[in-house]
Amino acid sequence: MNRVVITGLGMINALGMDKESSFKAIVDGECGIKSITLFDTTKHSVKIAGEITDFDPATVMNPKEVKKADRFIQLGIKAAAEAMEDAGLSEYDGERFGISSASGIGGLPNIEKNSVIAHERGPRRISPFFIPSSLVNMLGGFISIEHGLKGPNLSCVTACAAGTHAVSEATKTIMLGGADQMLVVGAESAICSAGIGGFAAMKALSTRNDSPETSSRPFDADRNGFVMGEGAGALVLESLESAQKRGARIYAEVIGFGESGDANHITTPVPDGPYRAMKAAYKMAGEPEVDYINAHGTSTPANDKNETTALKELFGADSVPAVSSTKGQIGHCLGAAGALEAIICIMAMRDGIIPPTINYTTPDENCDLDYVPNKARKAELNIVMSNSFGFGGTNGSIILKKFNA
Repeated sequence: MNRVVITGLGMINALGMDKESSFKAIVDGECGIKSITLFDTTKHSVKIAGEITDFDPATVMNPKEVKKADRFIQLGIKAAAEAMEDAGLSEYDGERFGISSASGIGGLPNIEKNSVIAHERGPRRISPFFIPSSLVNMLGGFISIEHGLKGPNLSCVTACAAGTHAVSEATKTIMLGGADQMLVVGAESAICSAGIGGFAAMKALSTRNDSPETSSRPFDADRNGFVMGEGAGALVLESLESAQKRGARIYAEVIGFGESGDANHITTPVPDGPYRAMKAAYKMAGEPEVDYINAHGTSTPANDKNETTALKELFGADSVPAVSSTKGQIGHCLGAAGALEAIICIMAMRDGIIPPTINYTTPDENCDLDYVPNKARKAELNIVMSNSFGFGGTNGSIILKKFNA
């Protein structure tokens, strides 16, 4: 089977409009969580999110076309363009170049908007762009048209594991010869009344409205829920042969991936599912020495405890590598999280630095690993793991290796 490498990266989130500014801010421990401006939060118990405040969709799309695409698609277009440029792809065989897209919810703001219109003004007033702007797979649809990608057009809709699963699906496609190159794009923008209200109704969100910067506290004893973020991450994957043939700069190689299901509860996670996903990835990679783990680390009581337990089971209680969660900086970007965090892992290997887990002040006896608290740490990183787990008990883990020619 073909070896699969990563040659291009792009991202946008609450801390930056591109990969370099985003990564620097994340490593510096900055926080992009703030009061929500995308909608009126007066009646909401949660008023904070990792919102992108300076994005103009007209900079990535024809202004006349903006209304045809929901915000998550617009963000995905932005990240994809950066990744393609970063990979140095000016010429390629479109029929051998596919796309693997991911979003947990898709065009929720448009669904909300048009549902209100249907109720208040009648179905004849619904926008003809409503459906094509809201479907998750339209993320890949819009971007494939933009770049002429005629290979496999895949889409993962597996809640908060979607971004990681999209990387796995793209890897499988290239390994089996279904494409020479795949563009992975994970994007999410569900910061709207229904999105925030829905997660708040489940008691899943932090309610620290008076202190947005310290609201997301992964693995801390005082964590009380995740903070929603928005953003997009894009990666160009290709066969090693393809990359070497065109003289591409190679960031990393995908050496392992694993997937599993909890089969337990629609919203309550258990350690067993994450453990089996990580174990599968670890076994596929040849059980290497892992230098760093970017945890799912949502800042919810159940997830952080369960992930810690699963990591101990996999590596041994006293042998778990350094772990950190970057959701304290940019929020939980749901279906885009896995793509963003894979990029963060790759850039961490490139720069030899582990991003910190910010807002870690009160240790939890059930979360007792090395979480790289509050300050980034210089380290030689050759192999890293990235985890993503989602509602419905869907789990994904990938292992990446720094590429040394």
